[in-house]
Amino acid sequence: MNHFFAYVSRMRFIDRWALMRNSYTENIQEHSHMVAVLAHALALIRNRYFGGHVDPGAVAVAALYHDASEIFTGDLPTPIKYYNPAIRDSYKQVESVACDRLLGMLPAELRPDYEPLLKEEDPEIRELVKAADKLSAYVKCLEELKAGNLEFRRAAEQTKKALDAFDLPEVTYFMEHFGDSFKLTLDEME
Repeated sequence: MNHFFAYVSRMRFIDRWALMRNSYTENIQEHSHMVAVLAHALALIRNRYFGGHVDPGAVAVAALYHDASEIFTGDLPTPIKYYNPAIRDSYKQVESVACDRLLGMLPAELRPDYEPLLKEEDPEIRELVKAADKLSAYVKCLEELKAGNLEFRRAAEQTKKALDAFDLPEVTYFMEHFGDSFKLTLDEME
């Protein structure tokens, strides 16, 4: 019996932003869906406007699995995960072991198909997924601020700086053309 998909379905039980007071919870399954939507858009923008040749579908699928290791590790809050290089590097090893465990739950014939998704081996795909992951975090911060939750003010500032540091034209394009929509109410978007 193979348990891979049964474990993946449990992503909905792992909440994000554990150190923050949230106006609404977000789990890693919801987050992964949004990252996939954003990563797909970034890939399309790269191809359409900036001469890229990346497969948007491959980027979206990699984004769906980008946090799958957290099924076993939980979502370690960013301030802890990146507190110092030793913790960051140790956590990367833990994530790798978790990915290997997940891969071991697949039939041997399917493992080569899932390994690049769980381990984000393609550097161009990894770059777009990381940018979309940060963009998703920024969207969460904006939505929390819109709900009046000032707990996310500093996180929004830090996440915006991290987004800017990517220095990717597709991220800049997305922010210029779509970013402010996340600050609006439903009525304001009509």
